[in-house]
Amino acid sequence: MSNHKLRRGTFLHVESELYAYHDTRKEIIRLKNEILYCSGSGDDENVGGGRSNLPGDPTGRTAVLLTTHKKLEQLQAISDAIEAVYGALGPEKQRLIRLRYWTRPQTLTWEGIAKEIPAHRATVIRWRDEIIRMIAERIGWR
Repeated sequence: MSNHKLRRGTFLHVESELYAYHDTRKEIIRLKNEILYCSGSGDDENVGGGRSNLPGDPTGRTAVLLTTHKKLEQLQAISDAIEAVYGALGPEKQRLIRLRYWTRPQTLTWEGIAKEIPAHRATVIRWRDEIIRMIAERIGWR
């Protein structure tokens, strides 16, 4: 892990993705279901000629759509990065993420989170900075 400083906007973006992690997982499932079960528009944009460049078989078409869907690809990259970093963390740091980002409604201050873990407030904030940097690095953001 390099110790480069993240831009403030990147830091805040990664933090917002941590807050929205569970919603992101739901959106990934929704998009996959939409692609798999064609609940989106089945419009044929190839009006008036030639053959489509998508495979003729439904399984092949679904595979192509799943691998080329940009929004799904971005959400999956963010989700994968969060899961990989979370999985590599020790129990105290995982608890920090659960308490700070995944507990709703959020009622704890940094002092309250530090008491729950237990650790010093400055240590908990340093852990947060480290976790955000690790996630950003894994996604490829700077």
